[in-house]
Amino acid sequence: MSQQTESYRQAHREALWAIALALGYFIWWYATAYGFSAPQESRELPQLYWGMPLWFLLSCVIGPLLFTLLCGLMVKYVYRNISLDPQQNENHE
Repeated sequence: MSQQTESYRQAHREALWAIALALGYFIWWYATAYGFSAPQESRELPQLYWGMPLWFLLSCVIGPLLFTLLCGLMVKYVYRNISLDPQQNENHE
């Protein structure tokens, strides 16, 4: 039974990390897309970085790259390979 509860704890830990990363990505996107965009009453063109406005570069280019890297690190260091077969868990006890 302890193996099963440990599997549940690990699954909950992995789910919380995945939800936290997804929320972090949404906050990043929202903050950079709306925080770095020009005010609506502004009539001048924004300064461009590699041909893109800063808000677009941060929210749509750098953000996905950063959070893909963070997702890979999360899978490597947080996720564990656990058996989901209850019969296999009974045989190990």
